[in-house]
Amino acid sequence: MGKGSSSFPPLHTLEPMRRMFLNRVYASVYTCAIVAMFYHRSLTLIRSTSSITFCLSLAFLISDTVFAFMWFTSQSFRMRPVRRREFPEKFLSFVKEKDFLALDIFICTADPYKEPPINVVNTALSVMAYDYPVEKLSVYVSDDGGSELTLFAFMEAAKFARHWLPFCREHKIEERCPHAYFRSGHKCSETEKMKMMYETMKSKVETAMDRGRVPNEYIADVPGREALEKWTAGFTRHDHPTVIQLRVSAAMTNAPVILTLDCDMYSNDPKTPLRVLCYLLDPAFGSKIAYVQFPQIFHGINKHDIYSGEIKRLFLINPQGMDGQAGPSYVGTGCFFRRRAFFGPPSSVLSPEIQELNPDHVVNEPVRSEAVSTLAHRVANCKYENQTNWGIKMGFRYGSLVEDFFTGYQMQCEGWKSVFCYPERAAFLGDVPISLSDVVGQVKRWAVGLLEVLFSKYSPVTFVTFYAFVPQLALINGVSMIPEVSDPWFFLYVFLFLGAYGQDLLEFLLAGGTIQRWWNDQRMWMIRGISSHLFGTIDYFLKTTGISALGFNVTTKVIEDEQSKLYDRGVFEFGVSSPLFVPLTTAAIINLISFLKGFGGVFIYGNLREVFVQLFISSFVVLNCLPVYEAIALRNDRGKMPTKTTVASTVLAWVLYSMAALILKS
Repeated sequence: MGKGSSSFPPLHTLEPMRRMFLNRVYASVYTCAIVAMFYHRSLTLIRSTSSITFCLSLAFLISDTVFAFMWFTSQSFRMRPVRRREFPEKFLSFVKEKDFLALDIFICTADPYKEPPINVVNTALSVMAYDYPVEKLSVYVSDDGGSELTLFAFMEAAKFARHWLPFCREHKIEERCPHAYFRSGHKCSETEKMKMMYETMKSKVETAMDRGRVPNEYIADVPGREALEKWTAGFTRHDHPTVIQLRVSAAMTNAPVILTLDCDMYSNDPKTPLRVLCYLLDPAFGSKIAYVQFPQIFHGINKHDIYSGEIKRLFLINPQGMDGQAGPSYVGTGCFFRRRAFFGPPSSVLSPEIQELNPDHVVNEPVRSEAVSTLAHRVANCKYENQTNWGIKMGFRYGSLVEDFFTGYQMQCEGWKSVFCYPERAAFLGDVPISLSDVVGQVKRWAVGLLEVLFSKYSPVTFVTFYAFVPQLALINGVSMIPEVSDPWFFLYVFLFLGAYGQDLLEFLLAGGTIQRWWNDQRMWMIRGISSHLFGTIDYFLKTTGISALGFNVTTKVIEDEQSKLYDRGVFEFGVSSPLFVPLTTAAIINLISFLKGFGGVFIYGNLREVFVQLFISSFVVLNCLPVYEAIALRNDRGKMPTKTTVASTVLAWVLYSMAALILKS
């Protein structure tokens, strides 16, 4: 920033949220309630009159212990939630463009049929058009699928970029993703001309996709043909290491700042890098910041967000709470890193095996020079990192399906800080899965990865799955397991339930959500717990015992017309025959039977006091499972529940009922 950096005005502010004090008071009260609950559970366990009641009481105690652990750990997000604000205008008035930090942008894609190349192109063009010195901006695309279709798309995009980038800067356009701009309806004198050029490029790329190869007539120049000939059909993501971009970019440009982006997360604000520099160039603590994380915000979400695609707690609410502590976690996209943070703690630098890969190395050779090209090919070799610290102590840390979380976690353990930047205008906008099978499959992958980092709280074996089945099976068999309405302990459990859900609702509304979206969010929390997290736990233990090898599954970004129509109408899509739907459907069946039998018992015997809580749990789950019942019995569209899933779930429900009857009535 120059010699005058110490005289700079504040480039950003930090303000604790008003609810911080109330959060702390409420946490104290709720803690007392949890202690009282454990006291009651312990008394119930001690006073058990049979081995069955003892085992059930013990199971409840274990489940509630995990719930309590989850609650206690989540309080760290509520002790000091903060809101930051940046002043890029002040930054521009004090810093000249020649003093801006150079920026390398990494965009990752893996499968051209699940992540269409035209979408990746839109993402790349949106960041290439940043309001940033052109000579300080470099974009790297990692195609883990090694597809000639993706390469061809970028060859066409390079031609279009020569017209698109000047057009954006000349007309000061904010939406610099071509697809988003043309969809918005904004117009100027050259809009139609640019749109025709874009549609021509898009048509060529989609034609190549339809044919499965690049038509010869589309490649007229020799360099383009030679580039395509280097691609082989059998190339996969396993042919090069995940960390390749960091080393290749070091050999070619070695910018001190790195932006990582998913291929479907395009830039929505051309001034975003300036907001980042407000932190990284802060003379007081900028040198301690490893990364600046922006929230994942999605476009195209239906009115009530039926699949909880916003994931507000993970991407917005929790990061604001973590920002008041050591800083937010890295979530894999929309994150600006200080390159130096990939090479050890702030106090000491881990030197790479080649001087040119050092974060402080200045690349003086032109990018197209033979020396730079040779070095880039060398460090990109899939065997290069063998017997080195890459991926372990240097670069992006892997060995887990959640490499992003693991990398950020390791950096914070080394002493680095991070910042959560949440401007009024979203910095990035991404695609959201609109298929339930994609949603639960994605969360299953996250669950496995978190278990690989640590035997995490996401293991559902002791809580969500337990509460989805055991109280209901007990009710079906006429066994009361929870305090009656007349018991004073009943009011403790009412407070614990209403308090947890009430606080969750309040935080969701304060984060800009609605009551309907909150309802769908808590429903998806239960669905994920009984499907994604359950199967994630199973996969993790199978993998650790060597029984199976888990692969990386790409979440599809291709949207089918009928699937899109169902999503826009707010209708759940169960059309895929997935084992992930079996425990969900089984729970829905058991809870419905439990509710009907419990309600019938109340009507006939008048025993509402004895079974009220268990009946309430069943009715609450039944209410959340209405889309499941509709998919089983009332729908005939492509989103209905597959017959195979319904039959398998019915058989499993009968098996569980029979086992429960045998155990509880013995």
